[in-house]
Amino acid sequence: MKPTRHASPPIRPRPHNDPSNSGGAAREGSALLQGLASCGHRGRRLRTHYSGRNSAPGYHCSGERLVNGRGSYCLNIGGVQIDETVTHAFIAVLEPAKLTATVAAAEGLEADREATLKQWRLGVERASYEASRAERRYRAVDPDNRLVARGLERDWEESLSALEAARAELARREQERPRMLSEAERASLLAVGADISAVWNAPATSARDRKELLRTLLEEVIIKVERYKLAAHLTMRWKGGALTELNLYLPRFKPQIVRTDEDTIALVRRLATHYPDGVVAGILNRQGRKTAYGHRFQAHHVANLRQRWKIPNERKAESSEGELLTIKKAAAALGVAPSTLHRLLNDGIIGGEQLTPGAPWRIRLTDDIKARFSQDAGEGFLPMREAMRALGVSRQTVLQRVKRGELEAIHVMRGKQKGLRIKVIQQQADLFDYSS
Repeated sequence: MKPTRHASPPIRPRPHNDPSNSGGAAREGSALLQGLASCGHRGRRLRTHYSGRNSAPGYHCSGERLVNGRGSYCLNIGGVQIDETVTHAFIAVLEPAKLTATVAAAEGLEADREATLKQWRLGVERASYEASRAERRYRAVDPDNRLVARGLERDWEESLSALEAARAELARREQERPRMLSEAERASLLAVGADISAVWNAPATSARDRKELLRTLLEEVIIKVERYKLAAHLTMRWKGGALTELNLYLPRFKPQIVRTDEDTIALVRRLATHYPDGVVAGILNRQGRKTAYGHRFQAHHVANLRQRWKIPNERKAESSEGELLTIKKAAAALGVAPSTLHRLLNDGIIGGEQLTPGAPWRIRLTDDIKARFSQDAGEGFLPMREAMRALGVSRQTVLQRVKRGELEAIHVMRGKQKGLRIKVIQQQADLFDYSS
C-alpha cells in the first residue's frame, strides 16, 4: 500500500518532555504496535494487554473516565487484526519501487517545509530591522522632549516583544522538523526491500525483531474506533511525515452472557408469591446476594428478574388452619403490640414462619395461637418470677420447658398482671409429713 501525501496540516509531534513521546524499548510481547499505537480520540499512547488462553494482544486507552480501576475505557480493541493490517501495509511499502516513492515523498515534504521555514526566517529579519530602527529613533530624540521620548520608548519595547515572539515561533517550527533518513539508511532499506517479506515471516524472526523493523520507518499508528459503524480507522505516520490512511472492518462479537445465579432466581420465585418486590430486594441484600453485575438488589432489579423468568407475584391462598399474617397485622388482630409478638417469637412461646433467613416473620393465627392470649390469668398461672421460684429453675429452663410442651403459658393482656403467665402444677404434699 503506497503512502500518500496528506492534504491537511502535518500532525504536530509531541514535545520532547512529554513522557508519552518515547515508545520505549521493544519488548518480547506479540503486540507489534507496543509503543507506536496512539488513541485517535484523545491522542494518548495506547497500552497493550493480553487476554484469553492464547494471550491474544490488544490495545486500550483509559482516557479520563477510568477512576481507581473503575469506569469505561476510551478505546479497547483486539490487536490481531490491527497488527495484521499494519504488517501488510508495512511490507507493501517496503517493496523497492514503493520504498523509492516513500523516500521521494519524504524529500518533497522536506522541501516544502524548508520553503515555509524560509518565510519565517524572513519574518524574524523584518522584526529585527524594526527593533533596530525603533532603538535608533529613541536614542536620537532630545531627552528634554519627554513626551516624544516616552512614545518612542514604548514603540521600541513593542518591536522587541514582536522580535522575541517571531524567534520563538521559528524555533518551534524548526524543532518540529522531522528527522530525515541518512544516505546509509536509504541504501540499506532499498537493499532489503525485496526480501523483507521472507525475513518477516521467517521462524527465526522474533516479535522483538518485527517491532524493530516497524520502528525503522514508522513513527506512530493512530487508531480510531467507530463501534457503531463496526470499523476502525488507522493512520500510519511514517518517518519523514508521510501518512497512510487505512480502514478496517471489525466483525461484531457476541458478548458474554451475564445472568443471575440459579439459587437467587429460585429464592425470588419462592418469595415473590408472598412479598412485594421491595421486600424481596431487602431479603436478598440481608443474605449478601448480589445482582449479575455485582450490585445491591433494588425493587426494579427484582421486577426485572420476575419479568425475565416469568415469575408471578400473586399471593398464595392461605390454608384452612389459620390465616398467615405479618407481625404487624397479627399484633393488631390479637390486640397486642408488635414488639410483644417479636419477644414471644424469640422466647419460643408462639411459633412463626420464615421463608428464608432474613425474610420477615409471619404468624399463622390458629385457634391454639389465639388461646395463648387472654384477658385474665386462669387458676394455676403464675408470673415468671414466681414460676421460677416454685419450680426452682432459671428463666431459660422455664422457657425451654414451654417450648417442649411440658408447661403451659399464656399472655395476659390487661390489668396490673399483664405479661407472660406460666401454669405450674402444685406438687402433692409429702406422704411422710407428720407435721399434721
